[in-house]
Amino acid sequence: MADTQKKVAIVTGAARGIGRSTAERLAQEGMAVVIADLNAEAADRAAQELRDAGHQAMGVQADVAQRASVEAMVERTLSEFGRLDVLVNNAGIAGRAVPLTEVTDDDWEQMMAIDLRSVYLCCQAALRPMLQQGSGSIVNVASIAGKEGNPNMVPYSTAKAGVIGLTKALGKEVAQQGVRVNAIAPAVIGTEILLQLTPEQVNYMTSKIPMARLGKPEEVAEVIAFLASDRSSFVTAQCYDVSGGRATY
Repeated sequence: MADTQKKVAIVTGAARGIGRSTAERLAQEGMAVVIADLNAEAADRAAQELRDAGHQAMGVQADVAQRASVEAMVERTLSEFGRLDVLVNNAGIAGRAVPLTEVTDDDWEQMMAIDLRSVYLCCQAALRPMLQQGSGSIVNVASIAGKEGNPNMVPYSTAKAGVIGLTKALGKEVAQQGVRVNAIAPAVIGTEILLQLTPEQVNYMTSKIPMARLGKPEEVAEVIAFLASDRSSFVTAQCYDVSGGRATY
């Protein structure tokens, strides 16, 4: 794709799952991709596989809930590639599927740190070079749970609703400065994150999908790639569902 030949993208949580598929998809479009992940070995391995396939890629260890780690991730990207055009905030956890009465303070704080604070920190760090160059695209991975709420997943649903609100506010804030900010709201996607949930919880969420199946990581990556590219140049402050029809608004 001609419009992305020289772009540089950071994808968080990119060693596996949706993040990995997204990194591969952006690389296919000609972007240099930074594979950011808490697991340094997995990040390096994924980056090496992209390089073996002829793409530009670099693995970076990053704890997206920690400001210093996030800022170091962005600085290393700028040092290596000289610019930053795309940020995909994908890193996250599902947490425990339990009633609110059984949620602990640690459960709540961990969810807010990894699924919401991380988006704030990464957006803030990435905006500095993007605003300076007058262009950029941020794609935040929310969830259909953030729009509709999933029972027994109150912390997760709350954090993802926060991601959607952050996206809409920030997208409007920088709309005239060359930076677009959008979100996606996937339904249940067939990745390893499902191992954090009970089969009953997965079956409940799948039962809500009119297509009656799990989504695939590559299906989500395709929507992210569109929002990351100049093909969506008049789209900002939006939340795109990738839900097999679950949400209708």
